[in-house]
Amino acid sequence: MKNMFNILILNGPNLNLLGTRETNIYGKTTLSQLNDLLNKESKKLNINISHFQSNAEHEIIEKIHASKKKIQYIIINPAAFTHTSLAIRDSLISVEIPFIEVHISNIYSRETFRTHSWFSDISSGTISGLGIEGYIWAIKTAAIRLFKKNKNKI
Repeated sequence: MKNMFNILILNGPNLNLLGTRETNIYGKTTLSQLNDLLNKESKKLNINISHFQSNAEHEIIEKIHASKKKIQYIIINPAAFTHTSLAIRDSLISVEIPFIEVHISNIYSRETFRTHSWFSDISSGTISGLGIEGYIWAIKTAAIRLFKKNKNKI
């Protein structure tokens, strides 16, 4: 059976340092290991996923723009851009692709400046503080929503 849906996993700044950066907060799993885990999960769910990580705001925006009509759902960990990037927010609005915002740490229990997200109010859901398992829950949720939506069109 051909995979029906394409999901993009977007990771923002400093997530390339997973596994070595502040392991007491972000854990010891590397980005490569996380991607491998998500690839295995996507096979079980019969969905296609692609990965993109950048420390550059404009590269994330360009990837979002390029996703229009190719990607059915986005899972994004905007990292520090969560609290600063109206440009990424506007790009997500412009492509009209549903997305789930994911954070490895609980941003609401950290420094005050981390408690505001420019994405939560326009996302179809937010997962914060569940570690890397938050990505798995986001993929499962996106897959359920996509299959349910597609079934309703038949």
